Amino acid sequence: MSEPTVDRAHEPLKFAYWVPNVSGGLVVSKIEQRTDWSLDYNIELGRLAENNGFDYALSQVRYMAGYGAAYQHESTSISLAIALATERLKVIAAVHPGLWQPGVLAKLVASSDQYTKGRFCVNVVSGWFKDEFTKLGEPWLEHGERYRRSEEFIRYLREIWTSDHAELNGDFYRLHDFDLKPKPYDVPGRPHPEIFMGGNSTDARGMGGRVTDWYFMNGNSPEGIAEQIQDVSDVAAVNGRGGHVRFGVNGFLIGRDTEAEAHAVLDEIVEKADVEAVEGFGSAVKQAGQSTGDKKGMWQDSDFKDLVQYNDGFRTGLIGTPEQIARRMLEYKRQGVNLFLLGFLHFQEDVQYFGREVLPIVRELEAAELERV
Repeated sequence: MSEPTVDRAHEPLKFAYWVPNVSGGLVVSKIEQRTDWSLDYNIELGRLAENNGFDYALSQVRYMAGYGAAYQHESTSISLAIALATERLKVIAAVHPGLWQPGVLAKLVASSDQYTKGRFCVNVVSGWFKDEFTKLGEPWLEHGERYRRSEEFIRYLREIWTSDHAELNGDFYRLHDFDLKPKPYDVPGRPHPEIFMGGNSTDARGMGGRVTDWYFMNGNSPEGIAEQIQDVSDVAAVNGRGGHVRFGVNGFLIGRDTEAEAHAVLDEIVEKADVEAVEGFGSAVKQAGQSTGDKKGMWQDSDFKDLVQYNDGFRTGLIGTPEQIARRMLEYKRQGVNLFLLGFLHFQEDVQYFGREVLPIVRELEAAELERV
């Protein structure tokens, strides 16, 4: 089934938030975080989010404790619970190839997509936490092989969701004349549930251009983000997918009435960082990039301050007054960003602050730019 090509530049920015389904919040710090990982908290948060301009909620995937995350709710189940408790919010469940058989996941997603009338998505995570695989008795593949497996995993999902007699013969996965019923919910213009992925490495960029719908990037400068977007878009064009891949960037948002107040919060987060947990996390994730052929990957140029927020969210610079944050977001949109994946210190309060103070300015700036075109 062909995918629609759309001019994304004139679409309004979309917004997602990290579901705090993992204890410890979104910063590895001992600062107070009025955020809870419980289901009840997350259902209330989902309802607040969809009423404050959020389009998506991304549930993290962790299988064991480490680096400040002592407890974790499984990603697909909490995503479905949030979706069933909301009306418009789309949910994105992060999943690991190697820990899921893709046909089983395809069935779960198809059913969940039916229950939610087309609001269930997946984020295919190739993996950085070696212990999660080895302690569960699964092999840990080297970096390039993890991405090869993920690419096959995505091809499998797309084939089984869209074909009546699904066939796939790969190095990791196979399908033989399989007909999944029911298929995912029929959404006009959408060939199948949206597939997200993240990464910075050359392997990730290639995979993103070839098979994914959305490419998530760690926090970075507008120039650094533009370079990644160009790389992935070039691969997409070569593979006949020009205009099909959309782009999201991670950002940790601290909005206050003055710039000084916002930066004082950031300073306190870093000053109260859990040093042992941050250094342990940094050691674990940097090996992922070091295992690539060109030493390019997530977290390779991240310093201690960057690692206090899991996905370099401070580097995106969404820290200041509502107008400063909104103008910063428009800088990224001009580089090709379609979505912001946001984290917060106090999720419920900060999600409402975003909807009340920041989003109206974003929409005003977008409207003004459209008038000038």
